[in-house]
Amino acid sequence: VGRPNVGKSRLFNRLVRRRLSIVHDQPGVTRDVISAEMRDPDATLLDTGGLGLSDARTPAAITRASERQVEFAIAAADLVLFVLDGLQPPTALDVRIAAKLRQTRKPTLLLVNKADFSDDAIDASEFHALGLGDPLFVSAEHGRNETPLREAIARKLDALRPVSPGDAPDNPPPAAKPVTLCLVGRPNVGKSSLGNRLLKSDRLIVSDIPGTTRDATAHAFAFKTRDGRKTAFRLIDTAGIKAAVKLASPVEYFSRLRSLENIRETDVVLLVLDALDGVTTQDKAVAGEAVRERKPIVIVVNKWDLVLAKFARGGGIPGCGSEREYRERYEAALRRQLFFTPGAPVVFVSALSGHEVSRMLNAAAKLHRTLDAKIPTGRLNAAIARLTERNPPPAVSGRRFRAYYATQTGTRPFRVKIFCNNAAKLTEQYRRYLEAGLVAEFDLAGCPFYFDLIGKPKHAAGAPYTSGNTLAARRAARGKAAEEDYTEITED
Repeated sequence: VGRPNVGKSRLFNRLVRRRLSIVHDQPGVTRDVISAEMRDPDATLLDTGGLGLSDARTPAAITRASERQVEFAIAAADLVLFVLDGLQPPTALDVRIAAKLRQTRKPTLLLVNKADFSDDAIDASEFHALGLGDPLFVSAEHGRNETPLREAIARKLDALRPVSPGDAPDNPPPAAKPVTLCLVGRPNVGKSSLGNRLLKSDRLIVSDIPGTTRDATAHAFAFKTRDGRKTAFRLIDTAGIKAAVKLASPVEYFSRLRSLENIRETDVVLLVLDALDGVTTQDKAVAGEAVRERKPIVIVVNKWDLVLAKFARGGGIPGCGSEREYRERYEAALRRQLFFTPGAPVVFVSALSGHEVSRMLNAAAKLHRTLDAKIPTGRLNAAIARLTERNPPPAVSGRRFRAYYATQTGTRPFRVKIFCNNAAKLTEQYRRYLEAGLVAEFDLAGCPFYFDLIGKPKHAAGAPYTSGNTLAARRAARGKAAEEDYTEITED
């Protein structure tokens, strides 16, 4: 914790050895609490927004919400790292933060950052006066005194939680790996509100101002699915993904990069849309990123409470006589616009009221289990034969695509190797037809599919099909070579 622009996020990234928090000279970039596991020592590290931010670029409502998140982080922590700027003496705001930390009676390490090369130019007595013990001079930029800092953290934590030999079992059972869910979508569709509903807590800053969320934040929670299984989830709330041409600042650029990285690391993508806006061009672009990374998708239509309210008041929506009719039309239009997500489950939810949020989690849990399914080779080949017979592939340069044999070679995503006459003869449209047919045949709605096409080997370029190139001639040549090998072995 600390005031804005003292280097908290840079120090956080150094301690967890990953670039998770966005680092920028602009004050107030970090808003939500960001958490990550650090090693040496083992601990969960939280990065918080700056306390006491007074910046015209940051709305007052977001500043207040960010400071509430800092208070939550301090209350949850076993140890507080109070970061100050070593290039100037403690400010009045630093003094107020120090007084607040003394009142909490939390163990605190006083870290004077930006001491890049030497301590000689820094008056240590000014930092002693804060009443939080001896300061440790560090440099988040250059890593100076990183090892002493880690050792100091380890000593504090060891003193807080001593472990006797009988406290823990010799071989504790391994914890089940949580299912990682990633909320993605364009700005202001309600991703953070939906995250708070799932976490049953105001852990994420919510505002009507687009672009409130900048860093991706991860939080754990548990949910009992429809079949009675208690499933551990890890929820990642991402910044709204804007088109690259609309990025107005480096902060937005790095926010977009973080969101795309989270899509790559997630198990199931929750694509959030707005119930009244329909599918926009930017929604299609965000969905395309998830498809490009071959991730399973649950399409979440948020703010459905607004639709229900319109019909409850009797006004409704022009052209639709009921909420059910509007839902059916919305889904039909959605399927047309997002045709490249065949069979993805669609859930109509409300983050505000909790409408059908549990259905969304059940759909995500089912998708996660389905990703490990095995497709019998015989059934796979029979399904492809039926699909090609029902709707023959189009002719390309006078020849049609023909599949000889197929077998599943992987999961997450499903990989199917197809031996065929010529991979170039399979058009993109017919590929989507086969994928959709197999998804429906094996109940794999929402799961990504990938074809690995193996065409027939070609003869040497420019070589005519003479008798030496015929199948009979090649078999005779192989037989003659085998006979020569046998003769050589027997003579030896």
